[in-house]
Amino acid sequence: MSYQHTQKAPLGSLLIGGGIVVALTAWVLRVPEGPIGAVPAIVAAALVFTGLCFGRLTVRDGGDALEVRFGPLPLFRTRIPYAAAQRAEVSRSDLLDGWGVHWVPGRGVIYNLWGFGCVRIVLGKKTVRVGTDEPAALAAFLSSRIGPGASALG
Repeated sequence: MSYQHTQKAPLGSLLIGGGIVVALTAWVLRVPEGPIGAVPAIVAAALVFTGLCFGRLTVRDGGDALEVRFGPLPLFRTRIPYAAAQRAEVSRSDLLDGWGVHWVPGRGVIYNLWGFGCVRIVLGKKTVRVGTDEPAALAAFLSSRIGPGASALG
């Protein structure tokens, strides 16, 4: 059994669009050159770059580990070894968890692109949550790879 799923969401397009709006606004308003004039260019570039990093989230079976990768620029990624996982269960994130990749106190690391469906993977004292628009399928796959005693609670 293998697994691969790519979730696409408007987050990347919204960020890229925001960068274009900032650049066009600066051009239309004829922002002066110099340090102040560089601010809109830096903001626009940061928005476009972030949009390219968070346009989609691919989760796939990497043989001995689950591979989680944002893209199309694959700068933010991780591998979660199946051998380190104790269980996987369907869960939900909330607005406080946000989107992207970050650590949330008391909840662990989250890799989330859009929406609130996720799979919570327990790795000893650590927890990793992987956002997905098909949490039941991902939890079932992970439970089959983690082995006996694994849970795919829903």
